Amino acid sequence: MPDRARSVLRQAVPPARRLLPSVLLGVLAGGSSVALLAASSWLIARAAEQPPILYLSLGVVGVRAFAIGRAVFRYLERLAGHDAAFRQLAEIRVGVFERMLPLAPDGLAASRRGDLLARFVGDVDDLQNVSLRIVQPVASAAVVLAAALAWLAWLAPGPALAVAATLVVGIAVAVLAQAVLAARADARLAPLRGELQAAIVEHVQALDVLVAFGAADAGRERIRRLGARLERATRTRASAVGLAAAAMSAVGAFAAAASLGAAQPLLAGGRIDGPTFAVLCLVPLAIAEVSAAIPVAVGSLRVVRAGARRVAEAVPAVVPPELPDQHGSNGSTGSTAPTAATDGAPSTRLPAAVPPPSARPAVPSLRLRGVSARWPDVAAEQPPGGGIGPPEAASAPPLDRLDLDLVPGERVLVTGPSGAGKTTLAHVLVRFLEYDGSYRIDEVEAHDLDPRDVRRSVGLVEQRPWLFDEDVRQNLVFARDTATDAELLAVLERVGLAEWVAERGGLAAPVGERGSLVSGGQAQRIALARAMLADFPVLVLDEPTASVDPERADALLTDLLSAAAGDRTIVLISHTGAPPGLVDREVRLG
Repeated sequence: MPDRARSVLRQAVPPARRLLPSVLLGVLAGGSSVALLAASSWLIARAAEQPPILYLSLGVVGVRAFAIGRAVFRYLERLAGHDAAFRQLAEIRVGVFERMLPLAPDGLAASRRGDLLARFVGDVDDLQNVSLRIVQPVASAAVVLAAALAWLAWLAPGPALAVAATLVVGIAVAVLAQAVLAARADARLAPLRGELQAAIVEHVQALDVLVAFGAADAGRERIRRLGARLERATRTRASAVGLAAAAMSAVGAFAAAASLGAAQPLLAGGRIDGPTFAVLCLVPLAIAEVSAAIPVAVGSLRVVRAGARRVAEAVPAVVPPELPDQHGSNGSTGSTAPTAATDGAPSTRLPAAVPPPSARPAVPSLRLRGVSARWPDVAAEQPPGGGIGPPEAASAPPLDRLDLDLVPGERVLVTGPSGAGKTTLAHVLVRFLEYDGSYRIDEVEAHDLDPRDVRRSVGLVEQRPWLFDEDVRQNLVFARDTATDAELLAVLERVGLAEWVAERGGLAAPVGERGSLVSGGQAQRIALARAMLADFPVLVLDEPTASVDPERADALLTDLLSAAAGDRTIVLISHTGAPPGLVDREVRLG
């Protein structure tokens, strides 16, 4: 097992202060089960001898106490165990999320949304079994078994040895049978669940395209095949678990028979009495019940190991060199204020640090000399429609030795054929991608700045802006959470959406999942409104008319640039150009 997967498994084990209570309660619950059967068998056998009732009172009280204690201790054990396990799951999810942050958005371009979701939810959930089905039950069972066998050995060494030998052989057989029948299924459950989740998400997201081209049936058939494979693996594992449980039930019967055979000569020789003989015959049933946790733990270990590998591999172990250190040189783990760049990747924190318009930094000058950049290697593996990175991440070539000057207040059009590196340039400007050469902001090298500080000055409205499944207000206020409704309506007026919003009922109008209830042009206008609320001194518009009909593209572009007018610098990236008079100059790539 890789070291990263082992680290995940270790992290899934709660600390001793949380784990110990559940282990102790498990010992008390298991011990109560053994003691209950021992007290019951002794009481029945002793009562058959018809002694004075006074001699039975202790047995009666013991049966009642152990019966109540078994249920109470088991409940408290589950309560304490699940509390400890769920707390660990929360820490693991936070850890996975923190490892994702330095990679977002461009380092996650190859990740399939559904598979990543399955790792983040389902595979992490499986890790609760590390403590609930492996560590805690085995630790409790080991203590109970040792104590019970030691007690049996004190009563009669021969039957205790017979019971121990039967348990060892029975547990080994159950574990081996389960491994033979379900080892492959156990290892495949988590990957199959991830594949199915990814296929469903991709199918739903691309459903309109699949229907338009008559490929929806093929997509559904693929989902059915994956579902059938997952069902077979689940059934195989369930069958193996059931067989192991049946085997352990049989082990209890064999252990009782072995103890009976070893104890019968002792009874015949008068070395033990009838009640003790009954205890030696029936207690092995309770001991076998306690030991049944061991085969379950071994089977669960295979499942959680597969899940741990997937959780460990959810994101690369090392940030690719093509990505900047998102925490900056000061090592801070805080979050930057959200920018329009969050159109491609949601912010990591509420935007309390976004400066109001009155506090906007002065418009800086930008100077690029010999700038080269490339996408992380993982981006080249992005499946169609499956990645969560920028749309050009899988195909954009490296930016090669670009020289560019942007003076404050200038409007520059960057053109070039598809794949010429236009989106690469946009992501370099906002420090989503690392670069070679020199990129200076007001004569300060961008390498020397925290990338989050760069994004307070340089904002990005991406080609496919991200809209949350919320209303218009919530899709705007995260750019500046102090904005009033009047300010929101004013910025919507500037981008030409005031009338549209009014017709839909105001700021509470929903936009749908990923903006399904708005057109491509309206999505771009909402994204621009967000950027204007954040009031970036430098604004990069990446292919803002890519999702708009050609006959409406020029009108939208004119509206967007007019709305963003002012003293800010605007970098317009477009492979189709711009209407005359909208920009000051043109830079062509490729």
